[in-house]
Amino acid sequence: MKITAVLVFLFFGFCLVHAQEADSEWDILNQEIMDLYQQGEYDSAIVVARKALEIANRNVGPEHPDVATSLNNLAMLYDVKGDFAEAEPLYTRSLAIWEKALGPEHPVVATGLNNLAMLYNTQGNYEKAELLFSRALVIREKALGSDHPNVATILNNLAGLYDVQGNFERAEPLFKRSLAIWEKVLGPDHPAVATDLYNLAMLYALQGDYAKAEPLFTRALAIKEKALGPEHPDVATDLSNLAGMYAFQGDFAKAEPLFKRALAIWEKTLGPDHPNVANSLEALAGLYRATEREKEAGELEAQAARIRAIKR
Repeated sequence: MKITAVLVFLFFGFCLVHAQEADSEWDILNQEIMDLYQQGEYDSAIVVARKALEIANRNVGPEHPDVATSLNNLAMLYDVKGDFAEAEPLYTRSLAIWEKALGPEHPVVATGLNNLAMLYNTQGNYEKAELLFSRALVIREKALGSDHPNVATILNNLAGLYDVQGNFERAEPLFKRSLAIWEKVLGPDHPAVATDLYNLAMLYALQGDYAKAEPLFTRALAIKEKALGPEHPDVATDLSNLAGMYAFQGDFAKAEPLFKRALAIWEKTLGPDHPNVANSLEALAGLYRATEREKEAGELEAQAARIRAIKR
């Protein structure tokens, strides 16, 4: 069974931006967006983000950095939901405002570059993504120093770009460098540490080195469940890929309950038509076929095909 990495680089790498001098109502809305995002309540967060954008436009005008912040945050939420057509122009507009207002080497510009790069990475436009990630990394290292957590974020996402293309030799040292930064600065139980543990585990799993991968997967999962709650989409990602590793080794008894739990989380948090739900249905169908449950497998594959047919 194929092990698939689903959106983890995306989920961690997004940066919700806060303005330093915000209107009180706008600032409260931004905090509400952050809370809803962390709870996986993306539809509710979009409603609040749209309201925050309206307030920013009204209070400071369409070319102000606060408007770019609201555009970025709304784009992020669409992106997480898989609505790339809505997300891309919002990212592009927010980036243009930041570059004009703050200058091309401001750290906030690096945030916009990072988020747009991840969208391109998700769409398979790796050349564009690499250029944007590389530019963001240069900006952050210059502005913040080589051991800053925001530098680790870019290192992680650039490593993920190489990983998804099978360039493990370039990916591994970047993952390890970002992991070392996060453990040093944030401590061993921070969700950012879990992200890099997971990504490094995926790198080893994709190379068949399961002995290295399993303890990294389980440590990452424990950190995320404690920090984010047991029903967060990031937890579902780790569950699904740990299940995939077990299934690939033929340990279906361990894999099945993890696949089912991941599917339930994604259906609840992202909706029944999200691409992650299709991924999960296909993975569970593969396990059913491997264990000679053809009828159940066919039903899940039909559900997944219906989701795949939806135009995004």
